Amino acid sequence: MQSPLQIVFRDVDHSDAVESRIREKVEMLEKHSDKIVACRVTVSAPHKSKTKGNFYDIRLDITLPGEEIVVNKTHNDDHAHEDVYVTIRDAFDAARRQIKEWVQRNRGEVKAHGEAAVG
Repeated sequence: MQSPLQIVFRDVDHSDAVESRIREKVEMLEKHSDKIVACRVTVSAPHKSKTKGNFYDIRLDITLPGEEIVVNKTHNDDHAHEDVYVTIRDAFDAARRQIKEWVQRNRGEVKAHGEAAVG
């Protein structure tokens, strides 16, 4: 990566363990493409509830040559996203899929559909 990884905690206390997990996930993304120019990760907990657990949102801004991939994993009342590690996993899985698609497009591996049959 050309630019250093940026990790921002918004409305959430900084956690070395969470930061470490994010760094591991970014390293895994770099195995899918060494063309990643920059990556910014924002961890936030916009809604704090006394009766329910805290929900976490993760936003990834990944810059590749000629493209910006944005993954915004919001909780949408999904109780699995009360666990920040589950939210991180889901966000990075979505980013991995988009990076794989980007790599395939740039290699020309995207499947071309044939002409529709006229009948």
